[in-house]
Amino acid sequence: MKIDTAPAERRKSGLLGKLGRALQRTRGALLGGLESLFQPGRRLDDRLVEEIETRLLLADVGVDASERIVAALKKRAGDVADAQGAIEVVRAEMLTILEPVAVPLTIPQGGATPFVILVVGVNGAGKTTTIGKLASQLQGEGRRVLLAAGDTFRAAAIEQLQTWAERCAVPIVAQRSGSDSASVIYDAFQAARARGIDVLIADTAGRLHTQSGLMQELAKIRRVLAKVDADAPHETLLVLDAGIGQNALVQAQVFKEQIGVSGLALTKLDGTAKGGVVVAIASRFGVPIRYIGVGEKIDDLRPFEARAFVSALLSQ
Repeated sequence: MKIDTAPAERRKSGLLGKLGRALQRTRGALLGGLESLFQPGRRLDDRLVEEIETRLLLADVGVDASERIVAALKKRAGDVADAQGAIEVVRAEMLTILEPVAVPLTIPQGGATPFVILVVGVNGAGKTTTIGKLASQLQGEGRRVLLAAGDTFRAAAIEQLQTWAERCAVPIVAQRSGSDSASVIYDAFQAARARGIDVLIADTAGRLHTQSGLMQELAKIRRVLAKVDADAPHETLLVLDAGIGQNALVQAQVFKEQIGVSGLALTKLDGTAKGGVVVAIASRFGVPIRYIGVGEKIDDLRPFEARAFVSALLSQ
């Protein structure tokens, strides 16, 4: 029997097209005018390498990752005769950095329920939107999902999550603004267990990562969850705004050190020239990148795929 691969190919083509549009500004920062630098007969010399390094840094690829890429360019300088040759070297090194962290979130079938995803991050990173999109995605896979409005510090956060719950037709556990966040999430866990829910997605307060109170609150949530399930939370997902560039690395460092992070979601890649920060974060921390956000639509939260990302970033 011949298998029709057309639907899969269309989905793949659609993903690459969406990624390509989302990364347009970053791609322009990296590749704009690169072809003109390679005059006929000119090989890859130190000056050209320096120019490429500058472009990497401007796209927020970061010092660590840029140095790795530059080292690869220098090593293969004799083999590079044009812009495309240089791009292929950059592509290969980026894949070396990104492929180890392109690890999808796996939720065991038939395991202990609920599977708890604790979502953390600062205000403005796209945390609530990411939760809504993830809930829709998991529900589409046939999983029963419950949301916990654990960001009780900001009244609007509860309302926004309730709006997403209604939009996705998933239940939510919420209390009034100012309630104890750990108590809300504890109640949600008990409700999820009683209802046979597969996945509990818990929102948390998104104050500045430099505020010790936030980290203490997150630590309390983890302690409370551990009392009812020693393995919970099963995933601590840090949401980072890719548009803030190197500041995202600072946030990742603090959250990783203070509470532990098992996965990342990088949002707002569309419209930024700083999408190279994905490479910087992968090189610096080695934490699995679960998802990337490439637009405002409900299906614009995509599992991170290293090859698709690099192809969209470097295809002229």
